[in-house]
Amino acid sequence: LPAVIDSHTPDKVATFISAAQATALWSALWALPFLILLAVGGTHSAYQDIATFFSKMAAVTFGGAYAVLAYVAQQTVDHYHWLQPGEMLDGLGLAETTPGPLILVLTFVGFMAAYRSPGAFTPLAGGVAGAILTTWVAFVPCFLWIFLGAPWVERLRQNKALSGALAAISAAVTGVILNLAVWFGLHTLFGRLRTVSAGPLHLLWPDGASIDPVALALTLLAALMLFRLKWGTFKTLGVCAVLGLGARYVLSFWA
Repeated sequence: LPAVIDSHTPDKVATFISAAQATALWSALWALPFLILLAVGGTHSAYQDIATFFSKMAAVTFGGAYAVLAYVAQQTVDHYHWLQPGEMLDGLGLAETTPGPLILVLTFVGFMAAYRSPGAFTPLAGGVAGAILTTWVAFVPCFLWIFLGAPWVERLRQNKALSGALAAISAAVTGVILNLAVWFGLHTLFGRLRTVSAGPLHLLWPDGASIDPVALALTLLAALMLFRLKWGTFKTLGVCAVLGLGARYVLSFWA
């Protein structure tokens, strides 16, 4: 059978009319939940905050799920206070165990935000509504960028200035992902953190007395298995998960 898309598929011609049509359609779909919230009087609610925040996230972030989650984790935990750091870690762990895209951890965040501020709904119904709203406003803008930019991709790739800018962005994304790793690592290993400010810089500083010895041991073991023994990711995760559950069971039994 012939392929649906192959080298013989004609390229879609990029025109300003098609770009305007794509912009109008996907912008309307993007605006739909805001119109619904306006109609039901939900402009000053957790749902409005969810729609606004995740729309902004979809519009300004780039670099893949790990780069996006660095921004999301810090905003939803430290600014909006929708989740505790441990709950954000739970959401990331849940997303890592599923075959779907990691970015679906946003659905979990939206559920928790609306669950705690459900408005006229029950907590469960509010959480489900928040999850659906989050998924909608996070993904619809992506389709806007795809259908708006795809016909122009080949032409843009030939622009040397733009290619150089994208290369610089790729390097910056590495730093953003490192920031995420440090943020999650500190909240996993330590029970208490404080913010140290030095001019425009704000750094998290752990309380050494609050370190979790089980988490530290599992971290060192995982590093040994990955970098020294050259074990695969799934094998390492499986071993650490079993040992972690066993350690927590023993500690709870003796507590």
